[in-house]
Amino acid sequence: MSTTERDRAPRPPAPGGPRRRRRTAAALGLCAALALACAGTMLAVRSFTHGGYLASGDPATGSYTEEAAEGDAAAGALLSGPYTERPAPPRVTTHAAAGGATQSVGAAAPAAPPAKAAGLPVSRPLEAAPAAVSPAVGPLFSPGGDGDADHHCTASVVHSPAGDLLVTAAHCVYDRGFRTNLVFAPGYHDGVLPYGVWVPTRIDVDPRWADGHDDAHDVAFVRVRRPHGSGPGAQRIEELTGAERVRFAPPAGLPTRTVGYPDDRETPVACQNTTAALPGQLRFDCAGFPNGTSGGPMLTGVDPDTGLGTVTGVIGGLDGGGDDTTSYSSWFGPDIAALYRRATAERV
Repeated sequence: MSTTERDRAPRPPAPGGPRRRRRTAAALGLCAALALACAGTMLAVRSFTHGGYLASGDPATGSYTEEAAEGDAAAGALLSGPYTERPAPPRVTTHAAAGGATQSVGAAAPAAPPAKAAGLPVSRPLEAAPAAVSPAVGPLFSPGGDGDADHHCTASVVHSPAGDLLVTAAHCVYDRGFRTNLVFAPGYHDGVLPYGVWVPTRIDVDPRWADGHDDAHDVAFVRVRRPHGSGPGAQRIEELTGAERVRFAPPAGLPTRTVGYPDDRETPVACQNTTAALPGQLRFDCAGFPNGTSGGPMLTGVDPDTGLGTVTGVIGGLDGGGDDTTSYSSWFGPDIAALYRRATAERV
């Protein structure tokens, strides 16, 4: 049973309207309250307070199966705000694959690499900049009266047998309990929901994250569905948006594009650089990934036709995801591979 606040109406801000950087401001306020000298650059505090929308789930296994009523209520709260479900133009259905064959872009992503991949030169300057919307990437909203910005994290659709899987940072979905008011909006921009909204059926994190917020395990897999009354109920998200692939045990030094939705913007930002390895972490040096970008994918091998690539990490891990100039990801090693297998094997 979840502990859910219902007494306060959701108040999402209007798209493009002012948003207070609540989490960074809170950190600054704490420094002042403790009379500490906060010298240097303030870390980008990318976590968020829960405000009561929590369920205990099963901390021993790090799993939570969401009741349909919770997801439907969260979707209804979001759709009551200043957002518009406006279907995107039909996506290109085929493109040339290796050997001249064709493959579906909108259907489940193939396990093989894309037929061609865009070069990913290092961004100059090394700072995240406005980026084109990708159907498989979007913000995570937490509608309700808990003080969060209207979207607080980023997630992406990744390939799975059931075609219903997202990857994000564990701290985006679990903070002393599983968030029960999550809504994903793939391809979101400027208040428009071109691929509708999607809510969890199941969330999986590593028990070591649930037990002690181990920054080597700051990764979550989320299975999603259409909320009741929103689009074809049997449709799988991967059929609509396509999906990124996932690479486990990725080496460092790969040309990488990192993408995220800042919580004060209505479109994504992206930056390109190569990754570096730390114990249990990938490091990505680039400024401009503030609050809201946690969970954003680190992509290699991006197909220029579809925008889809291979996820080798998500913003999170060390220092809550990084600071003003550096982002981290928990390393997608054997533990994260096991988490993926568990998330995709369970029936929902």
